[in-house]
Order: sequence, then C-alpha cells, then structure tokens
Amino acid sequence: MSVPSFQYPRVLSIAGSDSGGGAGIQADLKTFAALGCYGMTAITALTAQNTVGVRSIHGTPPAMLRDQIDAVVEDIGVNAVKIGMLHSPEIVQTVAEAIDRHGLPHVVLDPVMVATSGAVLIDNPAIAVLVKELFPRAEVITPNLDEAALLVGRALTTEADLQAAALKLLGMGARAVLVKGGHLAGEQVCDVLVLGDGTVHWMRAPRIDTPNTHGTGCTLSSAIAAHLATGSALLEAVEAARTYVRGALTAGAAVRTGAGGGPLNHGFAPVPSRLLPL
Repeated sequence: MSVPSFQYPRVLSIAGSDSGGGAGIQADLKTFAALGCYGMTAITALTAQNTVGVRSIHGTPPAMLRDQIDAVVEDIGVNAVKIGMLHSPEIVQTVAEAIDRHGLPHVVLDPVMVATSGAVLIDNPAIAVLVKELFPRAEVITPNLDEAALLVGRALTTEADLQAAALKLLGMGARAVLVKGGHLAGEQVCDVLVLGDGTVHWMRAPRIDTPNTHGTGCTLSSAIAAHLATGSALLEAVEAARTYVRGALTAGAAVRTGAGGGPLNHGFAPVPSRLLPL
C-alpha cells in the first residue's frame, strides 16, 4: 500500500452558522472549496436567518466551541484560520486560548458586529475583549467601514478616514489592517491595507452593480485565509482574495435567491483541490 505524500491545505473557520447559506460558516466552506482548500469548522453560534434578516441567535457554549477546535486541530491540523462572528466575551476568550494552545498559524480576523440587515451580532462587552485578546493574535483584521467606525469611535466618510482608521487600529494592537471601503459612496470601491510597518497599500476597482452582496465580508476573509494556507504572503493573499470576490459578485449579479440581498456565486470558477507536501 502506498504511503500518502501530500495533504490538503487545511483552513479552519471559527464563526457563526447562517441557515440561509449566504454568509458565515456556509460561505466560508464554499470559499475554501472553490479555492482548492480543505475546510473545517468550529461553530460559535446558530442563527436563524435568510436573505431578508436574522430572526434569532443561539450561542454555542464555550466548552463545546473549545472541543470543536481541539478535535479538528489535534487530528487533522490547520494551515490557516478565519475567525468570524464571536458574540460574547467568553467565546472570544475561548478562541484566544485555543490560538495559544495550538499555536494556530495565519489567523484572519473578520470582526463581525452587525449584519447587513442591521441585526447586532456581538455583545458590547465582547468588543473590548476582542480588541485586547484577538487583535495581537491575528495576522490581519478585515473590518468593513461600519465595523471600523465602531472600533475607532467615529464616522468614516472619506478615503483619508479609512487610512486614519487603519492606522489607529494598528495602534490598538492589530498587526495588519484591511479596512474595506465598499460602503463609501462613489463609482469605485477602495480598500486600504496597512501592514505592521505602516506601509499603505490602496486597492481600487470599479463598483459592481449587483443586489447580491450577502456574505461578501465573510467570503473575502475566508479567501485571504485560503491563500495564506497555500503559502501566499499577506499582500498577495489580499489581492488574490479581492479578485476572487469580485468574480463571485459579477457571476452572481443576475441570480435571484430569496426576496432580499442574495449571496455571491462562490462556485463560478472552482479550483481543483490543492496538494501540499507532507
């Protein structure tokens, strides 16, 4: 019998479940698969939601979350981690302890706070713990305009505001920050990546006309983690992830899914499963 010589790039999503399939764990798994990676999950909360809104949220007990992470890491292993919805201080602390316990690499933190529908997805006390415990442990954080504004405590309305917010988030302990400017007005979408040494990278592209943007942030952070898992440097991973998300938005623009904002077309150009040497 032949001895295995390869393994899949393994990416763990620690996030909430979206019963509508467009965001959260479900979007993460679709993204990992589309980019040739092996996806695993540690579910932080169950949500009852669809394209119109969130009906209810049921949090996972911290001990159960810890067991999910330990089970997959101890047996399968992890090349990168995407962190999404963490609704309580206890859940944030559980994740931070797991990162340290297992030395989890390439952590991408998407600080999910408010759903597109306006539903609040995190307790206020959890935000302070998130900043203290996870900012220093993440390779990059990926807040959107509203999340960055909440974190820095002021409205962000210009590109200059985006850069200032990213620099402030670095000062709050983040190692690198990608502030997504999709909610800014204008025909172009601009994101800014600020690395730990203060280097600023602007990324601009024409706005895509689509009503189907549910799960865009989840998908982007998952795509960054997938590319980090396959060996890309952070800047390269962010650029590749943006390209994937734009392709998924374009491919899904004419599709109707539900009565509200629909999902991206995650499977528009799937990559065969990648192989890493053992």
